[in-house]
This record gives sequence, structure tokens and C-alpha cells, in this order.
Amino acid sequence: MYKVVTDANFAEIINTDQPVLIDFWATWCGPCRALSPVVEELANEYAGKAVVAKCNVDDCDDLPMNYGIRSIPTLLFFKNGELVDRLVGAASKSVIAEKLDALA
Repeated sequence: MYKVVTDANFAEIINTDQPVLIDFWATWCGPCRALSPVVEELANEYAGKAVVAKCNVDDCDDLPMNYGIRSIPTLLFFKNGELVDRLVGAASKSVIAEKLDALA
């Protein structure tokens, strides 16, 4: 199961020794809805190996602005609390998994 990221718990989620994937999305975004099942599958498959989380941009004020999220879906990849990669737009499961694997 993926985690839900908010402005309040963001630091807690990214400060881990596991790779972290955060999906920035919104309910009104068609490509976000299409990507959602992929993110959920990855959350299940990477349980214990990586943190997979989702951030609804309509519920968070600071995070999208702080990370320059201008279009969604945007996937941010963190390692040791630092942003190391990003994907903008819908991506295939294999591309996302490859990026997660590279951070392990």
C-alpha cells in the first residue's frame, strides 16, 4: 500500500534509507488516474524495498511549489532524503521500476 504525503509528513517519508517515489497527482487529472494503478502495483511489489507515496496537489500547498511541480503527473525519486530524479507525465511501469531499482 502506498503512503499519502502531506506538507506535514513529507520530511518523515523521505528521510529513510530506502529509495522513495512520490507521485504528484490530482483527482481531476486523466493521466494521473491512468497512472494510479501502476503506482499502486509498484507500492505492493516494492514493499520493504522502497517507499511509494502519493501527494494530491490539491491537498498540499508547499510541496508542489517547493519542487517546481508545474504539470502532473510528476514522479519524484529521493535517496537519503535528497531529490535525485524526476519523471513528468505518464510513464510505463518498467521505466518507473528501472528508476527505483537504480536507487537501491
